[in-house]
Amino acid sequence: MATNCVEDVRQLKEQIELLKQRLCQAQRLTALGELVGTTTHEFNNVLMTVLNYAKMGMRHKDVQTRDKCFDKILASANRAATITNTVLGMARNRSSSLEPTDLVKLVDDTLLLLEREMNKYRIVVEKSYQAVPPAMVNGNQIQQVLLNLLINARQAMAGGGRLWIKLLHDVDNQMVDLVVRDNGCGIPADKLPRIFESFYTTKVGPDASGKGGTGLGLSMCRDIIEAHRGRIRVDSTPGRGTAFTLKLPAASEPARKLPSAVPAPIIAPVGTTTSTPAGSR
Repeated sequence: MATNCVEDVRQLKEQIELLKQRLCQAQRLTALGELVGTTTHEFNNVLMTVLNYAKMGMRHKDVQTRDKCFDKILASANRAATITNTVLGMARNRSSSLEPTDLVKLVDDTLLLLEREMNKYRIVVEKSYQAVPPAMVNGNQIQQVLLNLLINARQAMAGGGRLWIKLLHDVDNQMVDLVVRDNGCGIPADKLPRIFESFYTTKVGPDASGKGGTGLGLSMCRDIIEAHRGRIRVDSTPGRGTAFTLKLPAASEPARKLPSAVPAPIIAPVGTTTSTPAGSR
């Protein structure tokens, strides 16, 4: 009888884990669809720029005007290529290998995907980059974590606000710190210790953009960062804002593989502090 109970519990745990993974995958695909919708508008703006400068170049025969048009067309084409390559990279199933990754480029490419949404909701983005070494990470997964945090920050500033993104080099610990800070609503002290729990969410429902919360975003962010042997920390004060700090290992070793594949959705949002050490739960 006891053996049957143990087996039943084991099977239930397996089923729960499977359902959790499927829900994460569904959430990831839903978020990717929303992102494609946003970037489609941005891509259309790029095309209009190309068309307008092409027409201007055809109307004006002088070399100076045509050179200006060619420069604008080239810049827009490069912007379009960055958008499509970033979205395609997220959609594809990349390997679980870690490799030296330029976090400055990763952050800039991610912000490009959300530029229209940030402008729409009157979010001012400020960047501060120290001279940092490449991080030993899986770029696709870290980008999904960053998208999650940026969308959460935007949702926390319903009436507009300011978003700060910083890159710092923690020389003593050989880590690269990626900080995402907003001046939004903040997280109450009684809820802060639970934000990394699966299926726990501080969101009461969808916002104006239709985005809500499943309670899996930050849980998956934590799992991804811990799989990278990193840490995730949050500082928050209600009414003043929230800051998430990702501590990622600096590149100082050959490429290696993650311990296991970690599914990552894209979507959850200074005083009270909570953090998770590497390898903890």
